[in-house]
Amino acid sequence: MSAPFQLQHAKPLRIPCVLMRGGTSRGPFFLAADLPAEPAARAGVLLAVMGSPHMLQLDGLGGGNSLTSKVAIVSRSARADADVDYLFAQVAVDRALVDLGPNCGNMLAAVGPFAIEAGLVPAREGETPVRVYNSNTGALVEALVSTPGGIVEYDGTTAIDGVAGTAAAVKLNFLRAVGSKTGALLPSGKVRETIDGVPVTLVDYATPMLLLRAVDFGLAGDETPAELDADDYLLARLETIRREAGRRMGLGDVAGHVLPKIGLLSPARDSGSLTSRYLTPDRCHRSHAVTGALCIAAASRLAGSVAQDVLSPHAGSLVTIEHPSGTIQVDLALDEAGEVVRASLIRTARRIFEGNVIVPANAMFALAERAETGGNRSHDHDAPSILYLNGEPRGRHLPV
Repeated sequence: MSAPFQLQHAKPLRIPCVLMRGGTSRGPFFLAADLPAEPAARAGVLLAVMGSPHMLQLDGLGGGNSLTSKVAIVSRSARADADVDYLFAQVAVDRALVDLGPNCGNMLAAVGPFAIEAGLVPAREGETPVRVYNSNTGALVEALVSTPGGIVEYDGTTAIDGVAGTAAAVKLNFLRAVGSKTGALLPSGKVRETIDGVPVTLVDYATPMLLLRAVDFGLAGDETPAELDADDYLLARLETIRREAGRRMGLGDVAGHVLPKIGLLSPARDSGSLTSRYLTPDRCHRSHAVTGALCIAAASRLAGSVAQDVLSPHAGSLVTIEHPSGTIQVDLALDEAGEVVRASLIRTARRIFEGNVIVPANAMFALAERAETGGNRSHDHDAPSILYLNGEPRGRHLPV
């Protein structure tokens, strides 16, 4: 570890931190320079910050839920095509594990405002574009942040489903999202194939996903997350299919990994384009992940995909995905061949508090000394995909 993270300095750390809501997620935002550069040491710090492993995360900032156990690490970018680099970390609630494999598009909504207020990007009058490079997946995203008078504005009239009230809009333009982890939109080379007798589409746009039709599992598709979470047989069968899907996508053995995610699709109930239940993968999301929405929207434009099977015949370039908390809209820009060249959506963000998070030295050091890196996967060039303790397989639960 590099100073000031020397083991001999056995004192609590006071690390500058901003707690922010991005879309329908929440978590602490850090400048990369304020955290250890060494992955295992950084994992120890993040586990201690969030209070993991513990179902309630009582001893940290986490909220006892995957949507509130997320971390964003931001730095000025050395890339010519980006202003800042954004490394996302999913901190497990009940396991001493930090996953750097996926991206989080909801947390991404707060990266632009954070970067401006941290002095990484100069604010412009009216609106400030922030070019964000996601180190997890290699995606390049332009965030358009409202900055009247050169000041980040959080108050506004934009509402998103899953979040109470309204706030200023943050528009996210995904400029490079094809093959986020596999290098190809269709990693297996097929728009449609069969696994365990079920038609599937394996697609990688912003995040790798296994797409299936709810009807093929005897489901209506509008079940609540609680109903799906309680169906052990369903979850076990989906996991069997997901593991084979991961192998076909070139991700290797995905047992215990969060990728690929699962989308259970069905026709729209209201005025949307289609309905989705997004699994992460062993629990159903209470609303919907941004990256998952982008992936499903892109797949819906592929002739013969299972997403197109359930797509409303009236759907255009604006794809409205119905989810348990409402809807999320993805605006697709298509080229003359009908292929997706850009995807955009609107999110909101809020700066909740700022200050220092205090990390007990004994907790951090105990976790850091036992942390290991593992889980090599295709296109994980920028960050190790997973950090875990004691060499435990990623699917096992460590005692709380």
